[in-house]
Amino acid sequence: MTTQEKFVVIGSNSFSGACFIDYILQSNLSAEVIGISRSPEYNDCFLPYKTSGFERFYFYQLDLNKDLRKMVEVIREFCPNYIVNFSAQGMVTQSWDRPEQWFQTNCLGTMSLVNELKGDRYLKRYVQVSSPEVYGSCDGNIKEDMPLNPSTPYAASKACGDLSLIPYYKNYGFPLVYTRATNVYGAYQQLYRIIPRTILYIKMGKKIKLQGGGKAMKSYIHIQDVCDATVKISRNGTNGEIYHISPKDGGISIYDLVARIIIKLGEKPDDWVEIVEDRKGQDSKYIIDSSKVRNELGWVEKIDLDKGIDKVITWVETFYEELVNLPQEYIHKP
Repeated sequence: MTTQEKFVVIGSNSFSGACFIDYILQSNLSAEVIGISRSPEYNDCFLPYKTSGFERFYFYQLDLNKDLRKMVEVIREFCPNYIVNFSAQGMVTQSWDRPEQWFQTNCLGTMSLVNELKGDRYLKRYVQVSSPEVYGSCDGNIKEDMPLNPSTPYAASKACGDLSLIPYYKNYGFPLVYTRATNVYGAYQQLYRIIPRTILYIKMGKKIKLQGGGKAMKSYIHIQDVCDATVKISRNGTNGEIYHISPKDGGISIYDLVARIIIKLGEKPDDWVEIVEDRKGQDSKYIIDSSKVRNELGWVEKIDLDKGIDKVITWVETFYEELVNLPQEYIHKP
């Protein structure tokens, strides 16, 4: 594709944000992208866009909660067609410790940004990246009209943020859409996430701790498929709507996921797994229905779990010497 497009990606240092930028730059050679994040750009091994059309990417280090005015100035000067907001306090367990920080970013900060932009007419679509965690534990044919029933402060803050934007769509015609993807994974993901963590730990000779025995059922979707869906939703989604992004399979338990990875690495799961106490508010299952984005926008996932895991293994092996010297635990930033 060579149509001229402008994207602003907020939360550009996040795994999903960085991969989305890379996807845009590679799939549309005429696209320009601004990335905004509160932290400096990370190590190149976490930023795939560093090798893809970098001359069409511009980075601004701005904090949604502290630099809102400057952020709005940057956006208005650029006049993007699309804004995709990946920024969030995203860790579930840690949200119990300082929930006000999760609400500040995931609700108040997001609402403040949209409040500033509500009258701007250059914008075709604002995509708010939400989470299925807002539904709580759920199973079966869970569609976009499922009632919100959050189980953790993180989930409650995301639900609050989602609800806070609806008045701007209803009263100002703000071009708002939401995405809710199941567990996203892929190369370049943070090392504390279960798939890269398992691969790295096995290669380092460390055991994997599984909360609650890894019984929780999750549905995993590769980041490239999420990017493809997000682009389709940005360009052709219906304002005011929510779109689920998930694979068609019925999900997999965390234990079975880890076991699959360990076997791929030539080891026996029982030798590498340690069972620990479950986390508070752990949803036993959330598997959602993505027929809406499939039927309305023609999206189909292309990377199955086995192929996706292989891609992460290749990434870890390629950057192993760098990754092994980087923090492997979550470090909270207020």
